[in-house]
Amino acid sequence: MSGIWNLMVSLGIGITALASLQAAAQGYPNKPIKIVVPFAPGGGSDSVARVISERLAKEWGQPVIIENRAGAGGAIGAEFVAKSAADGYTLLVTDASAVTINPYVYPKLGYASKDLSPVVNLATFSLVLLVPVKSPIRTVADMIAADKAKPASLNGASPGAGSSPHLMLEMMNSLAGTKLVHVPYKGGGPAMNDLVAGQVDFSFSGLSAGAISMIGGGKLKALAVTTLARSANLPDVPTLAESGFPGVDVFSAQSLLVPAGTPPDIVNKLNQEISKILETPDVKARWKEWGFLPRPPQSAALTSAWFTQESDRWRKLIKDANIVAE
Repeated sequence: MSGIWNLMVSLGIGITALASLQAAAQGYPNKPIKIVVPFAPGGGSDSVARVISERLAKEWGQPVIIENRAGAGGAIGAEFVAKSAADGYTLLVTDASAVTINPYVYPKLGYASKDLSPVVNLATFSLVLLVPVKSPIRTVADMIAADKAKPASLNGASPGAGSSPHLMLEMMNSLAGTKLVHVPYKGGGPAMNDLVAGQVDFSFSGLSAGAISMIGGGKLKALAVTTLARSANLPDVPTLAESGFPGVDVFSAQSLLVPAGTPPDIVNKLNQEISKILETPDVKARWKEWGFLPRPPQSAALTSAWFTQESDRWRKLIKDANIVAE
């Protein structure tokens, strides 16, 4: 009898907990929401988060506060959210790499991929292969030929080991059989400065408004974008798929995540509300101005599936290339 009684008690506790979660979801939100940005104010994640927070606050009638917890390449803020209460009141806006790349590159990270649940991709953007404007390399084929003629002679800048530009360089080595050399910098700004100055030979950079401006201003040449479709901002620049690598489709994302275990009803409510915000004309116009890709809204389930796919892709590449960052 005691076994049956214990089972009934356990079931009762489980049902009570489920009912409590459902009730919390139905009344959500009924107090201020905090969006943690794990970088300093003014960057891409921060800018996107502020647009979303302003509109969420207006829609829900609750304050939505941005809290910048910068440090350790975004790890401090991500860990803070991963260890916060899973109630929908502490959110994370960061690059998707916080979950799809960093846990496989940084051995001492204070959280794992499973500790954060994706809600929605707020903005996506292609990477673009750039070379100095005076470089004799004018196409992807030129770059591969130059490397094959003199292996390990071309240096590629990135914001740091394990960054998306670094992984694209390693992907190129894997696909083309090249020996392109990775040169890590402490951030995207110094890497871009040296690229413009011709101190390095190339870089895979996020296709941001800044990169578009430097291309249009004649400071850099664009050889290819990494998405299957050409960029509306650079319609004359071919894709990697068109440049001899069929099927290559790589883009980065600014994403909203919550602590694992957040009730599905809250996750779905966040997804649906933010998806509506992303479809408003003023936000779409702002995203286009910033160089983001037009992408249809996706459910939380589809967003989570994309995160799983990206994690699998980059985990394998990181292991094969033996990439470890301190």
